[in-house]
Amino acid sequence: MPDDGLMGELRAFVSERDWSQFHSASNLAKSVSIEAGELLECYQWSDDAPLENVRGELADVLTYCLMLADRLGLDPKAIVRTKLEETRQKYPVDRAKGRSTKYDRL
Repeated sequence: MPDDGLMGELRAFVSERDWSQFHSASNLAKSVSIEAGELLECYQWSDDAPLENVRGELADVLTYCLMLADRLGLDPKAIVRTKLEETRQKYPVDRAKGRSTKYDRL
């Protein structure tokens, strides 16, 4: 995966602390879920979560997602674009616009 600056910073951060030994794909996937739960907790009692709290938890989720992609040798931009194209096919604008209906019921 090409080093776009951010990934280099993340790799250096992990390397300096010798944490890659703990970053198996399964551990990183678990961490994504744990941090996503903490992000959701920001909204537990109100839709008006403090932006600073949301920002921190969202950064944690994104960090673990990027580190998981890196561990698996996947390009985050490429996999998002591939998934976006698949979703475009499932939800064509003419049938899905303004609707939350699942693709198999459009």
